[in-house]
Amino acid sequence: MKKSVQRWIKVRKFFSVFGPGIITGASDDDPSGIATYSQAGAGFGLATLWTALITFPLMASIQEMCARIGIVTRQGLTTTLRQHYHKSILYLMMLFSFPAITLNIGSDIQGMGAAAHLLVPKVPVVIFSVFFTALLIFLIIKYPYQKLATILKWLCICLLLYIVVPFLVQVNWTKVLKSTFIPTIHLNKAFIEILVALLGTTISPYLFFWQTTMEAEEVTHHPRKVVLNKKVLHEMKTDVDMGMFFSNLVMFFIILTTGVVLYNAGIRQIDTVEQAAKALEPIAGNLAYVLFTIGILGTGFLAIPVLAGSLSYIMAETFGWDEGLDKTFREAKGFYITMGASLIIGLLLNFLGISPIQALIYTAILYGVTAPVMIVIVLHICNNKKVMGSFTNSRLSNVLGMITLVLMTAAAIALLYFQFV
Repeated sequence: MKKSVQRWIKVRKFFSVFGPGIITGASDDDPSGIATYSQAGAGFGLATLWTALITFPLMASIQEMCARIGIVTRQGLTTTLRQHYHKSILYLMMLFSFPAITLNIGSDIQGMGAAAHLLVPKVPVVIFSVFFTALLIFLIIKYPYQKLATILKWLCICLLLYIVVPFLVQVNWTKVLKSTFIPTIHLNKAFIEILVALLGTTISPYLFFWQTTMEAEEVTHHPRKVVLNKKVLHEMKTDVDMGMFFSNLVMFFIILTTGVVLYNAGIRQIDTVEQAAKALEPIAGNLAYVLFTIGILGTGFLAIPVLAGSLSYIMAETFGWDEGLDKTFREAKGFYITMGASLIIGLLLNFLGISPIQALIYTAILYGVTAPVMIVIVLHICNNKKVMGSFTNSRLSNVLGMITLVLMTAAAIALLYFQFV
């Protein structure tokens, strides 16, 4: 009996360190991410599997830096920039962040509408999109996000079905291992585009702002974290690493599943969410569309508040407004109005005539191009002793940060090059 009690205490202690990092990791696999991973597998088979091994340590290191900024400074990334850097840096950051985040919101809303349309074809995508936008605005204003996230992240379990499918169909596991550990690169526009999209959707700048602010708010809600020590930093790193691991695990198996099921079936271009859902058919049959829709809606409802919240924190911290998802609308009107406006603007982008899948992939590409600027800013802050004190970057953090910067910059340059060749 004592052993079982001790084991239960250890399990509870392990899960007690999970916080913003898990939410960040789950929201990173939003409809934009799912669409990008699905297109990578359908378009190139197993050729991009290796990217999951590369992105995990890189995104974990960047998110750990952002989390450390939040814990050390007790404030968001934008506030840190405003207090310690020239205004031009702040405005440059806003210039790069606003269009990418807004497009991401719009594409996620459209993806949710398209997924719901699978189940109820008689209702147009645009009607579902309007409904989800209104529902999200209501939920964000009415309820604390932390409570919603606790419920919504369970819906994302449907994404784990992608892990099961490869074990139920014929898979050449030798080829899988080879594709995972030996990078494949094709020097053409299509492959570089999907490579940039994969990097952009996993190392997304909006997550930098979210992670920093959530860690800062976490300190105020947990008195034991007020005193900054190695234990607090270790728990934060564990939380971030687990969140990023889950995100990359889902990424790996979506690419693997679509690479085996869709690519081998001759479906090389995903233009609709229906095609993406077909990857689940070997295990779910006709239920594939239901499970896929639940997964898309779950990740959408989880990620869109993170996206809109990131934008609201940027605006609120720039102009000194009251902020916080734990505050009521009356306490932080500007903050919530910005969130509502970003959702409405995102909804309006649905009328541009771009397919849901293409809009989601364009978003990931835009992140891939803009992320290097944000990575430079994060690296500089984490090496600034005036801001971070004795908690500046380690040599390993700087090495991983620079690798991330060089890799994403090279991919973005290659993408621009192939646009004109």
